[in-house]
Amino acid sequence: MEAPITVDRLRFLIYSFKEKLWVKPLGFCVLSLMVVFVAKIADGTSLAEHIPEIKAESVETLLSIMASSMMVIATFSAGTMVNAYASASQSSTPRSLSLIISDDVSQNALSVFIGAFIYSAVALTAISHTFFNEAGLFILFCLTCLTFAMVILTFIRWVDSVARLGRVGSTILKVEKATQRAIENRIKSPCLGAVPSGEVSQSKIKGQGTHPVFSQRVGYIQLIDIARIQQWASENDAFVIVNMLPGEFVTPDKVLAYVNRKDDVESIEQAYTISEERSFEADPRFGFVVLAEIASRALSPAINDHGTAISIISSVTRLLLLWKNSETTLPAEDELKREDYQYDRVSVPELSIQDLFDDAYTSISRDGAANIEVAIHIQKSLNAISNCFDKSSGFSESATHFATQSFKRSEQALAFSDDIERLRKCINQSSD
Repeated sequence: MEAPITVDRLRFLIYSFKEKLWVKPLGFCVLSLMVVFVAKIADGTSLAEHIPEIKAESVETLLSIMASSMMVIATFSAGTMVNAYASASQSSTPRSLSLIISDDVSQNALSVFIGAFIYSAVALTAISHTFFNEAGLFILFCLTCLTFAMVILTFIRWVDSVARLGRVGSTILKVEKATQRAIENRIKSPCLGAVPSGEVSQSKIKGQGTHPVFSQRVGYIQLIDIARIQQWASENDAFVIVNMLPGEFVTPDKVLAYVNRKDDVESIEQAYTISEERSFEADPRFGFVVLAEIASRALSPAINDHGTAISIISSVTRLLLLWKNSETTLPAEDELKREDYQYDRVSVPELSIQDLFDDAYTSISRDGAANIEVAIHIQKSLNAISNCFDKSSGFSESATHFATQSFKRSEQALAFSDDIERLRKCINQSSD
């Protein structure tokens, strides 16, 4: 019996299809073929008695114009998109390429242009073989006018979008939005709907597994199908301890999970979607890694763009503060029971706050240590996070720790004593 498709898996599949550039154009091609033959249906009705007469030559002229121009525009748009992808890889980071490819405006534009070309070519062929009668020609004329309007509106919208496609600012915004979605999904299900591993370690749940499950695949975990693991555990009266989270690198020597039985554990290993690259959708940490990479490239001596690094620090601050509101909505751990979790036969480790801050700040504070503007903004960002969270929370402690680390890096890199004093004042203000 197959496990049901969960919301997380469905969302991951949709996101994976959005990354494929051929999906939408193929869909529009199929739709354009269907639309041509929809017009033929009108010939079997009495519609011809109530509509004006449309000559086949006028429809054929419109379709010829569309057929001759759409392929050129589609080729031009594809070339522009490829240039934007190359620009994004060079100016920001290659890890952001999947987000740029999944841009809805560009995909829709390319799909409409190719679909319009297929529609016009098929419709021209049908007219040349007198496939349509009066009613069919009238419907085809209306559909052709509608297609023209759609192409014009799509082109205008696409021109506005393509001017920013692949630019650093646009890429940062896309990465921030993707990371925000991943964080919000993780806030709703802190441990993917399963029992937190802390409850297992505190022996609140009995019967946890001791037999390790390994994988022969090598790559990054993109998704864990917790529903499939839960179903296996229910059918085998077992409890599964998930040992690795999405975004971690899997090798045959690393334990994916622990179970309390040795046999029939292939379903556990198959519940992990492992690929050569990390994915934004189920891995909040990956977004911080990509943002930090963009900032590090901007801070390199060849580019020396500290403004981009400061912009990314602001994005990181907004993203980390998303967890602030979740603190007041989650019930206390001692109030939760095993039955309160959606997947009560699976335990999943919580996201490491220390790792989040390490992904977000370490490379920026290292590469921007000698830049006083960047160093001050790092201190302001970490100070804001420390003040917004409870002092005993992991976020406040990590913010304080990384603020100290950043100051030590800058203290060694800065040569001007007044800059060091300015930075020290930021530290003193945050500690007051």
